[in-house]
Amino acid sequence: MEQLDERKMKILQAIIRNYLETGEPVGSRTISKYTDLNLSSATIRNEMSDLEEMGYIVQPHTSAGRIPTDRGYRLYVDSMMEENARQVEELKEMLVEKDEKMDHLLKQVAKVLAVNTNYATMVTAPRTSGNKVKFIQLSRVSDEQILVVVVAEGNIIKNTIISVSEPIDDETMLKLNILLNTSLNGLAIDEINLALISKMKTQAGEYGAFIGDVIDAVAETIKDDDDLEVYTSGANNIFKYPELANEENASGLINAFEEKQILAQLAEYNSDESETKNGIRVYIGEESPISGIKDCSIVTASYEFGDGMKGTIGIIGPKRMDYEKVVGTLQTIKGQLDAMYSEDKK
Repeated sequence: MEQLDERKMKILQAIIRNYLETGEPVGSRTISKYTDLNLSSATIRNEMSDLEEMGYIVQPHTSAGRIPTDRGYRLYVDSMMEENARQVEELKEMLVEKDEKMDHLLKQVAKVLAVNTNYATMVTAPRTSGNKVKFIQLSRVSDEQILVVVVAEGNIIKNTIISVSEPIDDETMLKLNILLNTSLNGLAIDEINLALISKMKTQAGEYGAFIGDVIDAVAETIKDDDDLEVYTSGANNIFKYPELANEENASGLINAFEEKQILAQLAEYNSDESETKNGIRVYIGEESPISGIKDCSIVTASYEFGDGMKGTIGIIGPKRMDYEKVVGTLQTIKGQLDAMYSEDKK
């Protein structure tokens, strides 16, 4: 298959997209309005003639516009899949690099806080709140299996294999990709309602059940994560304070630090910033949302890495902790983490 230059490729893509939307043959005047090439209708007609000679488009009737051939659809689908695959791969590489740096960074934050305050500390990894769909890519693994790649805000990527009873041809696959992306891109999970799902299934016709399976995969990707990475430090600092060093209190604290998902509850309680002062929340004694450490005080702050990615920093100590120092330290760390994302965006 010949390689098309950029101009011909853009014109072919415009013809196919327009034809998929309207079902009508596409003329040069339509293409001149549809693309950003700023070419005259005469130039576009010449390019379309070349594409016709190459077998990518055909003129169904004299004086009519052109429609794509199977060869044209194949080039379009292959190029689209290649571009989406490239984007997914770039996101994966970026995520690996970011995760490695983030893991080290947040461990260091927990350690520095523990040394600076002489209390126990925890930091949760950021996760996305109100996650939204960025794009969806369907591609064939075999006649019986379709790979669904869902990319959500925060560059969360999830791959799912869906089985189909009959092979899906290239043109149908393309139309399903377009239907999914035009319908779901930019939506959060609570915006994907029954009315929208029903409409999409109707538009998909005989592939309605398959679309339902894809939407389930999308929902699984953009739902809130159940497990949350928690980094801790300074648990032994609690033994410096007699009121926390007795067997009952010490056991509750050590258990919370060993079963880190207990500490992750703090992130849930800290998510409503409307109830915080300057992004800081203080729990004293019985106010603690975590059972087993009711004789402590906990001070938490939220930080943000952008794209809705938020995490929680917490300091746990005796009720007689130095609140002024703890709050000041948390505000400083929170500001530095927030600023790091702002600098990355520049």
